[in-house]
Amino acid sequence: MTAPLHETRPGTPDTQQGMRRRNLSRVMHSVATEGPLSRAAVAQRIGLTRAAVSTLVDELIRAGLIEELGPQRPGRVGRPGSALVVSRRGPAGVGAEVGVDHLAACVVDLSGEIRARAVRRVANRGRAPGPVLGELSILVREVTARAEREGLRPAGLAVAVPGLVARGTRTVVRAPNLDWHDTDVSALLETRLPLSVDNEANFGALAELWLGDGTPADFLHVSAEIGIGAALVVDGRLLRGTRGFAGELGHVPVRPEGPACPCGGRGCLEQYAGEEAVLRAAGVAPGEDRVGLLAERAGAGDTGVRRALRGAGSALGIALTGAVNLLDPRAVVLGGALSRLAPWLLPSLERELTRRTATPADGVLVSRIGPDGPLLGAAHSVVRAVLDDPAMATATATATATATAGA
Repeated sequence: MTAPLHETRPGTPDTQQGMRRRNLSRVMHSVATEGPLSRAAVAQRIGLTRAAVSTLVDELIRAGLIEELGPQRPGRVGRPGSALVVSRRGPAGVGAEVGVDHLAACVVDLSGEIRARAVRRVANRGRAPGPVLGELSILVREVTARAEREGLRPAGLAVAVPGLVARGTRTVVRAPNLDWHDTDVSALLETRLPLSVDNEANFGALAELWLGDGTPADFLHVSAEIGIGAALVVDGRLLRGTRGFAGELGHVPVRPEGPACPCGGRGCLEQYAGEEAVLRAAGVAPGEDRVGLLAERAGAGDTGVRRALRGAGSALGIALTGAVNLLDPRAVVLGGALSRLAPWLLPSLERELTRRTATPADGVLVSRIGPDGPLLGAAHSVVRAVLDDPAMATATATATATATAGA
């Protein structure tokens, strides 16, 4: 079984080969996050000699992971060095998302730029996994083909799903809002790329960690859309739980005698703060941009919509109380589609947290990534795997290209 691409691999032994791989990664991360940089600047940042860095850089250039732009402007001393950047024609990450009401795929290059993207609006609730993943395969092939025409080499595919994924597998154990059970994504998705599958809230949290502006290394991420999920990041790492099921915030009971939930419980948070629940409470009919309509009406002073959003915020605050008291995160980050409704959700949400928590988090932050979090987190998880282990990524890309050519 291929390990999920966004998991940190076990420590490489302290051999000469292991040190080389770690140093290749340090060079890649330095250039990716701070480039353009000269070789001397890279050496200064990672604490190696300029000769050692030059050897590593030459290897990364030959592998197509780094490019030289030409001489930089001279500094105070010495000759100008060539500016190094990550390649625009090297390995890339492919991300895909299965939503209750949409499918999406994108390709992200090593610099983090989205080079291809495709979205299809489709009602997936109650559909068999096979046809859904068949349509997703078409979107993946579409964006991959566009990226390959620009000289990119997909290094892997990561898929975000709104359900529980067994840790270390590609099996969706349960996705209540899709009505999927024990679905092996790898058996139904047509791809030759190394594949990983994870819960959409986990990928959303990773996107917030890697791409968010000022997001701390310890936070509780709430992904609120049709369903509601959560993910806890501690010291820059996901806290997954023994089976990989941590974060099922949407199925925490808010009112134990409340309405039935597809999960089999009653009074779950999703029945009060999920997108469909808010639409029902506001008396808004489903449409193409439901959240946008809610925001428009709330902004215009619609009392029914504002009342529904206050109720959803209160329910979110009640559900989050237990998590904040138990886990003591530095902050709570509100992501997903409902982040667009933060001005009307936050007052009642924060009021409940203040009332019910002994030591509240520093505050509730609103994601700037919003509903794109799961898709971008999936694609960037592949990119991060390349940056973490450039040698492995190069070998994987070569093997994948060889298999595709021989198909």
